[in-house]
Amino acid sequence: MDVSLTRLYVLRGTYLIMAVGLALTIWPLILTTSPDIERMKGVVRSVLTAVSLLAIVGIRYPLQMLPLMFFELTWKTIWMLVVGLPAWSAGDMDEGMRETFKACLMGIVLFPIVIPWGYVYRQYIKRASDRWKNAAV
Repeated sequence: MDVSLTRLYVLRGTYLIMAVGLALTIWPLILTTSPDIERMKGVVRSVLTAVSLLAIVGIRYPLQMLPLMFFELTWKTIWMLVVGLPAWSAGDMDEGMRETFKACLMGIVLFPIVIPWGYVYRQYIKRASDRWKNAAV
């Protein structure tokens, strides 16, 4: 069974939200980055700019770009477990961390709803993997 047209539009909308949201928040930062920016801030901004550009590709190819959603879901879950929840439970969150916490939580809730898990199962788990070596001649 294929993924429904409705689900494809939901995926496209999610990619659009990712692309526009990151374009509005990260692109201005990356475009005005100075050479003396802290190294990790530059890395984070570059990665998030790449995610936004790849999300634009996801609007056209929503199923082929599912690994981008897996990446987003994975890093947000890791951040939440390793950084966000410990800081929250210790009462040690500044305003920037609270914003990141909300954004990650939104992704952790949204992505599992949007991802077509039946398709994921058929394409990534049930389907035979790519070969590991050349077949004997």
